[in-house]
Amino acid sequence: MSQTQRLLLIASSSMTRTPAFERATALAQAMQLPLHIVAFDYLEALAVAGFFAPEQIRQARDGYLESHRQWLEEQAAQARKHRIEVTSEVVWVQDPYEEILHFVNEMPLALIIKDAQEESVLKRIFFTPLDWRLLRDCPAPVHLVTNALHPRPRNVLAIVDVLRSEAQDLVFNDQIIAAAVKLAEQCNAQLDLVHVYDWAAVYAMDMGVGALPLATGICEALSEAQHEAFSALIERNGVPADRCHFIEGTPLPSICAFAVDHQTDVIVMGTVQHSGLNKRLGSTAEYLLHQAPCSVLAIKPSECP
Repeated sequence: MSQTQRLLLIASSSMTRTPAFERATALAQAMQLPLHIVAFDYLEALAVAGFFAPEQIRQARDGYLESHRQWLEEQAAQARKHRIEVTSEVVWVQDPYEEILHFVNEMPLALIIKDAQEESVLKRIFFTPLDWRLLRDCPAPVHLVTNALHPRPRNVLAIVDVLRSEAQDLVFNDQIIAAAVKLAEQCNAQLDLVHVYDWAAVYAMDMGVGALPLATGICEALSEAQHEAFSALIERNGVPADRCHFIEGTPLPSICAFAVDHQTDVIVMGTVQHSGLNKRLGSTAEYLLHQAPCSVLAIKPSECP
């Protein structure tokens, strides 16, 4: 298998050209990387019927897969018109996640790109079980796309948390920023960096239930410490000060409001793998992934160079 990094587009099984196709094509151009498109097919009805009429069902399945291959090849041909190296395949598999891990292990992936399903009535993003597994467990960076308004992102927003431990602050926040800076540079996009300081949450975390009201001096000291940590992060990563935003408030609504006001195309954020029974992403990340008003690029520690 080639050691050249590439993008992996997980195509919808519906044979519909979705926003992820447009984003994947635009990023392949911007990053000058090959693109591999894969679609996962599995029809439970055909699988069950195969026990009773195996030959007929095999022919039906093969015909369906061939139709899907031809459709994907047509999409790949469109991308090749833009001088992008594209390959495609259709895989009959019941558990796509395990198959995706094979791709992760067999080829160096710069990014996995997939559509996120958006429910317009509720104005929120609905993530399928596969989406959550990718976000929570997949070692490769995952980009979930919600719309194709700007196939090549124009505005990129990096979310950092300076409340991490010192080791995480020095490594993971730097990795998040590095990923966002790289994406913005490749796409010639504007980059913003945001940290939301929720002093009420900090106080509750440090003092516990039943603590006395926070004194003004303590509140100011906490805010100053957060400012200093954020300033050090900015300086260390060379991000222009006018593109960095220290916001006091509740993280989720503050981030979403900022993304809407600045017409953000992609939010770059970190998610941390957990093991055992505690397999979750963290409350802010989890809520943001549900309500983000734009596409999301999720990275995990050590994914960035």
